Amino acid sequence: MENVSLWILATCAAVFVGIGKGGLPVMATLAVPSLSLIMSPITAAGLLLPVYIVSDVFALSAYRRDYNKQVLKIAIIGMTIGVTIGGLTAHLVIEWVVTAMIGLMGASFALSQVFKKKSKSKKPKKINAKIGYFWCSLAGFTSFISHIGGPPWQIFTLPLGLQKSVFVGTSVIAFSYCNMIKLVPYLWLGQISFEGLQISIYMMVPASIAVFAGVRLVKLVPELVFFKIIVWALLGISFKLIWDGVRVPLGL
Repeated sequence: MENVSLWILATCAAVFVGIGKGGLPVMATLAVPSLSLIMSPITAAGLLLPVYIVSDVFALSAYRRDYNKQVLKIAIIGMTIGVTIGGLTAHLVIEWVVTAMIGLMGASFALSQVFKKKSKSKKPKKINAKIGYFWCSLAGFTSFISHIGGPPWQIFTLPLGLQKSVFVGTSVIAFSYCNMIKLVPYLWLGQISFEGLQISIYMMVPASIAVFAGVRLVKLVPELVFFKIIVWALLGISFKLIWDGVRVPLGL
């Protein structure tokens, strides 16, 4: 029965990764929590990294021409800093604290987006590099810890007023880079095992197929509706992260 549960949850996690890489990034955030039902989050993160990297290849083929150059430069610098800090401090990190903090930040931002007054101006917001470096570094750090880089990234990018295709393409390229540089410290820390690769290889198939489903969904969803989905999904994921964090010290 445990084996059946493993393969079912592995398939679900792979589909979440694929759809997320296809353009609905918050879906990918569900992957680690899904596998964490039957294994430790650290083991789940190790299993999923190769799946993320393979899915990135297919996603890049769809979005390689759609990106914001300035945001991408900030993301590369910030995520490099965040992943480096994550690799060097992995043995010190209290995972439930990080999870709860990211949930609180994501929920606060999402709620501010839900209740903010509509602006008559449709001009894109000016990009603040310092703010970008902070949130992208945090995205790189939390992505390293448990592949949950979405909330900090969206706090930085959603207010910029990017077009849907540019928002998705920039996200895909940034996290493709982030996943590649995570590979070395993951191997160094022993988070990727040869035994786990067997499961990872299986998961690559549904994840790759799901990428194209995600791309199709993004094309079908109107831009205004797309960003509303992102904000509400971020809110839901953030509440789940808060719960995942606080239940550990409470022993629930």
